[in-house]
Amino acid sequence: MKDYEALSKKHFDGQAAEYDQRDTYYYSRNGKISCCDIAEQLKGLPFEALLDVGCGTGFLIDMLAKQRAAGYFGVDLSDEMIRVAKGKGIHGAQFVVGSADALPYPDESFDIVACSQSFHHYPYPEKAMREARRVLKPGGLYILSDTGIGGLGAWLDNHIFFKLARSGDCHTTNRKGIERMMADAGFSIADSRQIKSMIYTVTGKK
Repeated sequence: MKDYEALSKKHFDGQAAEYDQRDTYYYSRNGKISCCDIAEQLKGLPFEALLDVGCGTGFLIDMLAKQRAAGYFGVDLSDEMIRVAKGKGIHGAQFVVGSADALPYPDESFDIVACSQSFHHYPYPEKAMREARRVLKPGGLYILSDTGIGGLGAWLDNHIFFKLARSGDCHTTNRKGIERMMADAGFSIADSRQIKSMIYTVTGKK
């Protein structure tokens, strides 16, 4: 089996220095769209601690920290992405290198777990989703925003194109697929919306 985590790490290590500045599909455009939608959903919601899984350069955390004080935590596979995130000096933020499959945090640590445009890179998505639920406090929200399709397009991506790609993309599913996965992981679906084209955000409540 391909080492998708190693491919993702290499891919994003190479993008880190320009990721925030280059607003293209290959770089950060979809990520910024998802981050803005997550931030919009969090307006007015009280929280003390938020974890961003697949945080990249800390774009979402930087945006949120400018709006309100809280404990912000980011985890990402890419050393270079984490280096850029730390270099922003975001007040109240801690960034670590780590995997979505084995989050380095105790049970019930966070009010919010966010995941923006990284879920399709996870080789064990069900495990990553269970980890997100584990670190959430009771009543906490898991807000997952990603790009994906269903049907024949998903089959072609998952079985042919992603197996040939070198960017760490390993699976795609649409909004309904994520809803089913969240329900199977023990979440209740609090919100589900199509943002733009193939980009969606699904919110699960623990």
